[in-house]
Formats: sequence, C-alpha cells, structure tokens
Amino acid sequence: MAVKLKKNIALSESGFVFDPSTGDSFSVNGTGIKILEYLKSGIAEADIVEYLCEHFDADKKLIREDLDDFINHLKQLKMIVHENA
Repeated sequence: MAVKLKKNIALSESGFVFDPSTGDSFSVNGTGIKILEYLKSGIAEADIVEYLCEHFDADKKLIREDLDDFINHLKQLKMIVHENA
C-alpha cells in the first residue's frame, strides 16, 4: 500500500506546511519539503529514498528509517492517505 500526502495540504517553499481541514501547521527544512512534495505527487517511498541517497552522504538503511519516522509523524497528524499499490 502506497502513501500519499492529502491533496489539500498547503506547502510553501520556505517549509511551512498547513492542513486547512484541521488547522494544523508546522515547519520543515528543505529536505522535509522535498519529501512532502514527492509524497503529494505520489512518488513511491523507494524512489524518495533513492533521491535522498543521491543528495546526502548517509547510509541507505538510516535514510529509510528516517523517512519511515517522518511518514509516521505525518500519519499521526492525519496528513497521509493510503492508496492501493
């Protein structure tokens, strides 16, 4: 099952994230905003991991764990929708 950011989530280039359905907002860094843009576009998590591996000198397993943590946080905020893969 793939994950995708809800369509109504507003993202700014500066990293401000807003969910108009709940009023929740928070800020993320440049990496976070890129991940959110990818999720909103429906890009697969494995492809996001590959992007992050290309741009950061970090272990692929660590990047995957960090991405999973980030997505779990988004799930807690109810900003993620599930789609059948």
